[in-house]
Amino acid sequence: MNKLPQITLAFWVMKICATTLGETAGDLLSMTLNLGYALSTLVLLAAFLVTLVFQLFSTRYHPALYWSVILSTSTAGTTLSDFMDRTLGLGYASGSTVLIGLLLAVFALWYAKERSLAVDSVRSTRAELFYWTAILISNTLGTALGDYLADDSGLGFAGGALLIGGAIALVVLARSVTRLSPVLLFWVAFVLTRPFGATLGDVLTKGHEQGGLGFGTVGSSLVLLGVLLVLVVVATLRQGRGVAPATLPTAG
Repeated sequence: MNKLPQITLAFWVMKICATTLGETAGDLLSMTLNLGYALSTLVLLAAFLVTLVFQLFSTRYHPALYWSVILSTSTAGTTLSDFMDRTLGLGYASGSTVLIGLLLAVFALWYAKERSLAVDSVRSTRAELFYWTAILISNTLGTALGDYLADDSGLGFAGGALLIGGAIALVVLARSVTRLSPVLLFWVAFVLTRPFGATLGDVLTKGHEQGGLGFGTVGSSLVLLGVLLVLVVVATLRQGRGVAPATLPTAG
């Protein structure tokens, strides 16, 4: 079933926009609006389930629907990570370790049941559920890693973003010059773009005294939402006209 987008440069640009927006929107709900991490997580997980149901019942790729689910996993992942690491007191390192274990378990079960970890098409509803579970955990893990780099590593927000950006560049290089599994590299990149978006979101929202640009959660969220909406509209128009974007080598 062709319900997933092609893995192109545009895909990764939209992924970074969605994950950065997820960071700023999650913080807007939990901190700026003062709902707290637990209540915000419940609200955002409910939104994720609603968008996921529509995605599961669709029969083809709808850019607006697909990226709505991605955005809901990103915002839910932000508050869920903060709830685990701050409210429950796990800390960023321990929280990341738990999430890595969960993600590996999902991959193992997914492969055992489907004999594939394809990310360019889904063969069944069960495979699609594994796909979205892995994405939700990946985005939650990425938030924890980003917070660890920004707060505990001593790198700060900008330093963390630069480090993750360098790691992403290495993944791109590995895809070009090695024979490493494209699926493996996709998921490594998918996880890494989440802390990159998280640290970039912190750079946008935090005050100058904290090393940020001081745009605030509201202003940053509105700007990122506008950028993402434009990209989704472009993707929808291209799909409607039957224009196929130049794709990167398949990750399926």
